[in-house]
Amino acid sequence: MERKGLNARDIAKMIDHPILKPEMTDWDVIEQCRVARKYNVATVCVRPYDVAVCNKLLENSEVLVSAVIGFPHGNSTTDVKVFEAIKAIEDGAVELDLVMPIGRVRSGDWDYVKEDVRAVTEACHERKVLIKVIFENAFLAHEEIIKCCQICEELNVDFVKTSTGFANIGATLEHVKLMRANCGPQVAIKASGGIRNLDQLLELYKAGAARFGTSSTQNIMEEIIKESN
Repeated sequence: MERKGLNARDIAKMIDHPILKPEMTDWDVIEQCRVARKYNVATVCVRPYDVAVCNKLLENSEVLVSAVIGFPHGNSTTDVKVFEAIKAIEDGAVELDLVMPIGRVRSGDWDYVKEDVRAVTEACHERKVLIKVIFENAFLAHEEIIKCCQICEELNVDFVKTSTGFANIGATLEHVKLMRANCGPQVAIKASGGIRNLDQLLELYKAGAARFGTSSTQNIMEEIIKESN
């Protein structure tokens, strides 16, 4: 697919490189930070207990640290999510990826959902930190996705995100287009889950995504570098 003027740096700076698998060891974390630094991605997206070490590993680089909150199911209480968010920020995270309370979304308990997202969003914005809100679209009807978009736009979140990467479906063109159509321009879209090559990333970019969560960073970046040579 045509890159439309995007160079390797442009694409790297749209990638959040995940270091989230529960079985990953300290050595895995070190290696994946090395990959992130090599390709100069936007952020590493990490487990909360890895924030401080990743912040240290990525000193003197342009790669930032983001952390997941309420991951992967959004089941923590709102107070716990706020506490987790503040701790991650204190440890050095400058972006947070918050999982919506999926069961409450599917139950139609929109007051709970809105207050949950509001509390963490306010904690982030008071500390000048970006927030990305994860819907987990694999479990949601289109009407539920639209309602989530409306809530997030009202609360001035920075990004809405398709998925955790842990459900049976990740980012799809249909979902990205739906989210883009139902969020104002001030809310960016992050596509995550199942993005394995450059063509997929570019298709999702064309559909409206501005950030990408993918563990295939090395493959994608090597494709771009090969094309550029």
